[in-house]
Amino acid sequence: MAVPKRKTSKARRDKRRANWKLTVPGLIECPQCHELRLPHRTCVHCGYYKGKSVEKAE
Repeated sequence: MAVPKRKTSKARRDKRRANWKLTVPGLIECPQCHELRLPHRTCVHCGYYKGKSVEKAE
């Protein structure tokens, strides 16, 4: 059975775990109202998707 030869230090362990983080979603500009929105989704501000009105804007 494989056993580690030396104990992994806290610093080495924490450096390895430090790279796990969330990424910021890529936002694009809506061509209708010029607000930032998520790609491949309807604009929450104007309700348009691919130049067509999909839902009623609030």
